[in-house]
Amino acid sequence: MQLIQRLLYVAEQDSCRVFGKPGTTMLAVLVSIVSLGIVAQQCQAIVIYTSWERHALVGSDIRLSCSFFSWRWTSEDVTFSWTYRPDGSRDSISIFHYTGGEAYLDNKGPFKDRLEFVGNPGRRDGSILIKNLDFNDNGTFTCDAKNPPDIVGRPSSVRLLVFEKVPIQAGVITGAIIGVVLGLLVLVVVIYYLMRFLVARRVFSLNVRSVSGPAALCRWAFCQGLELRPEPIPGTDTCVAKLA
Repeated sequence: MQLIQRLLYVAEQDSCRVFGKPGTTMLAVLVSIVSLGIVAQQCQAIVIYTSWERHALVGSDIRLSCSFFSWRWTSEDVTFSWTYRPDGSRDSISIFHYTGGEAYLDNKGPFKDRLEFVGNPGRRDGSILIKNLDFNDNGTFTCDAKNPPDIVGRPSSVRLLVFEKVPIQAGVITGAIIGVVLGLLVLVVVIYYLMRFLVARRVFSLNVRSVSGPAALCRWAFCQGLELRPEPIPGTDTCVAKLA
């Protein structure tokens, strides 16, 4: 936007100084700007996606995914390129290239006979498979894609970490801790309500207790040691023992 404003300003000054008619040069500049806009539409940005970090075990295989977004239909001239930079190194080496419907694999570098193309260019997938991983495979893998005329985009990188045993991620540990805490809280609540139920049941059984038999049994001697007070129910052979 600033560039356009500067062009308009310079054009206006030049036209006033040379021709005395700012409209003539202004029209030429506007035509140039429109032409630049048409060219820009013909070449739009492409967005490339990979994972951020992958973990794997020694001796296992891993798929490194790469895809892209483009406003254009998938071109027959779509290309994918993968480079690899080992940990501790500043230099990257090319390990894979796909163009013209053909996949070119690394036959001399560190992934000789261990690299396989498993993507689907028609679906904008440029994934590769690395077999029989080793500790020396630790490093950064970078994917670049072109979908002509969309060729402007930033490559995306994924870091590969190879372990003897895959480490437990922080999210898993946090989730386990939260699960244990919630489980303990639920257990405490269950025990609390169970104790309340048992106490209430005990109090109820001591408060009201029916005794079957003749009314003569409802006497103080029957309730000795129980701290109960017998009350015969009129017209029945049953008495009710209540707390004294």
